[in-house]
Amino acid sequence: MKQRAGSRRVNEVAREKLANILLFEVADPDLSLVTVTGVEVSVDKSVIRAYMSCEPERYDRMLAALGRAKGRIRTLLGHALGWRVTPELIFQVDTTTDEAERIALALEDVPPTLSVEKDENGYPLADAADDGKAGA
Repeated sequence: MKQRAGSRRVNEVAREKLANILLFEVADPDLSLVTVTGVEVSVDKSVIRAYMSCEPERYDRMLAALGRAKGRIRTLLGHALGWRVTPELIFQVDTTTDEAERIALALEDVPPTLSVEKDENGYPLADAADDGKAGA
């Protein structure tokens, strides 16, 4: 969805309100340490797609807890936002942090061959000492 200044502001307000509700209003242990990473509000404000993140092993429990509490969260969010329409909530797992961690771990384990100096075609350059031995 294309973002304009107005829609970014609406998304940010909805994200803050949703995060506060999850933090202070919902007392489900399966929703502890859950982060609202982003929110997309439809143009007519009738649907909110919320991207949620937690530890990878807790995704199923988090989605189940959000499903159980969806009605209460929607009611509280409708009151907090004060919009004409109380938006329908769609919760999705945000795995971008998992991907970033996987990439960071892969970059830590760099093979020693990457540090070898290479020519413009990507072939390793021969050392001067190796050249002298090859000619003898």
